[in-house]
Amino acid sequence: MFQQRVPRRPLDGAIESVWVFSAPPGPFALERILPTGRAQLIVNLKEDRLRAYDTAPPYRRTTGPGTVLAGVSSRHAIIDTAETEHVAGVTFAPGGVSHLFDVPADETRDVDVPLADLWGRAQTMALRERLLESRTPAAALDVLEDVLLAHWRPESLHKAVVYALDVFQRVPHLARIDAVTTTVGLSPKRFIDRFTREVGVTPKRFCRLRRFQRVTTRIHQGQQVDWAQLALECGYADQAHFNHEFREFSGLTPRRYLAQCGPFQNHVKILQSPTG
Repeated sequence: MFQQRVPRRPLDGAIESVWVFSAPPGPFALERILPTGRAQLIVNLKEDRLRAYDTAPPYRRTTGPGTVLAGVSSRHAIIDTAETEHVAGVTFAPGGVSHLFDVPADETRDVDVPLADLWGRAQTMALRERLLESRTPAAALDVLEDVLLAHWRPESLHKAVVYALDVFQRVPHLARIDAVTTTVGLSPKRFIDRFTREVGVTPKRFCRLRRFQRVTTRIHQGQQVDWAQLALECGYADQAHFNHEFREFSGLTPRRYLAQCGPFQNHVKILQSPTG
């Protein structure tokens, strides 16, 4: 069961979706999570902890609290399937973190920050308890929206960042940073610093992540893939460049991703289990 929706105003300006997912227990396995350039608030409702694994064998494990701000993802990560049996969450729009948390987005990049460190233990536990008491998925989504509204901060992104996000999300394979800086009237250094602080990654990496997600969307559609044509249409210099970028972000070759991807575009099962 997966249910999501766009939250009500003003949350919809900073949050792409609130969501809840549940599934019956299945065989334990590791999953590769592909980077999206988005931050998420994650609440593991099955157990009050989350596990993370090294991205290469023997997949050493670390354990932390079950409710976290998962900062903007710029590289793939490894989790296990037990963590996804009953979970609720919030997916932020680029730059949306500042509306809920008093922390620069780049300081949380690729890091799981315990929500208790940001909102306090009492409020974190109250959120988890209210979600567990929700009788329906829709009620759980209502809880998420209510709590987010209670923490809403009327922050505003710099107008140069707003303009750049619009350009970069429409044409990530064509956008040029120097053209954007000329338009917004900032020096390249000032623009890059501001964008990175508010969005979590540099403008260049943001565009690369958007292009990577465009590619995975095309591959995940399940149609026969012409790899050379796909690389060209998505703005890669050649197929070697395409293969290198795809492997850097996913840890997989494009063909291996196609062979192993499941129903969710950014989740790929790992055949090998952890050794301990």
